[in-house]
Amino acid sequence: MKPDRLQHLLSVAGDRRLLVLGDVMLDEFVWGTVSRISPEAPVPVVEVLEESSYPGGAANVARNLRPFCAGVHLCGLVGTDSHAGRLRDLLGVERISTDALVADPERPTIVKTRIVARQQQVVRVDREQRGVASEAIIDQACEVVTALIPSVDAIIFEDYGKGFLSQSLKDRVTAIAKDSGKFISADPNPMNPLNWTGVDLLKPNRLEAFAMAGLRDPGATSDPLSDAALQMVGSQLLQKWNLPGLLVTLGEHGMILFQSNAAPYHTPTRAREVFDVSGAGDTAIALYTLAICAGATPAEAAEISNHASGVVVAKLGTATLTAEELQSAFHKNV
Repeated sequence: MKPDRLQHLLSVAGDRRLLVLGDVMLDEFVWGTVSRISPEAPVPVVEVLEESSYPGGAANVARNLRPFCAGVHLCGLVGTDSHAGRLRDLLGVERISTDALVADPERPTIVKTRIVARQQQVVRVDREQRGVASEAIIDQACEVVTALIPSVDAIIFEDYGKGFLSQSLKDRVTAIAKDSGKFISADPNPMNPLNWTGVDLLKPNRLEAFAMAGLRDPGATSDPLSDAALQMVGSQLLQKWNLPGLLVTLGEHGMILFQSNAAPYHTPTRAREVFDVSGAGDTAIALYTLAICAGATPAEAAEISNHASGVVVAKLGTATLTAEELQSAFHKNV
């Protein structure tokens, strides 16, 4: 992609507004060093140097969008606890609208706490209560989405399998969006087997794609375009849900885009260094969807998504990127 084309798409993207709907959570990081083993048990003692918090899950998709567009609305389920307050504060700092968040006093806000020592994750502590959201919660979410639809250009479903995104919610929101002609993308979770009919793009990783197709992954080949098993999965999932597009992220092999009306398109990895892959999928679906909203072709959107993901995996923690970093990544790979 030529620099002026990328610049044009980024300029158009600056006027777009999106809605992210899915499992929101608070990502906490405890950074420290390890110099000894505990005398109480054979575990490392982490001496804490710093602590930080970021919006995670579907909220991280919103974070990845915000530097590039005019506005982002986030719809998800939180509790009425202090962690919900902290999450709202963090989202406010990044100018992400929290008006569509639904509070449930019966459920805690999801929190993932990562203990990191010398750039290596030692352990992760999860605080969550899984279970399908009640119909009352779904009704509240749909009411908010109905009000927001006229002001947004696309919807992103982000499913971490925590219970907020049910078949009922997905179907009702999809119907609302389709009636308004909005682009719909989804990052699925095979542990929450939904019918994805009606979305314009599905973005699983390779492991998730094989799981959703009910096939065993024999292992990746060096060339995804000649990977017979992967090609079969792509074709099967397109037909299964009548999908216009399927973007499969392949780690060190980049991404492959399957379309119902075109040959598969492979874009190799753009990552120069890999420190932390957490959140890379959030970046991928965020930038792909935004690029489509800006008028990019599916292949161009895949390239933008791939370059953006290559930037964030070189950072530690739940990372995002800027327009300048994205442009720089393209220049380096010309």
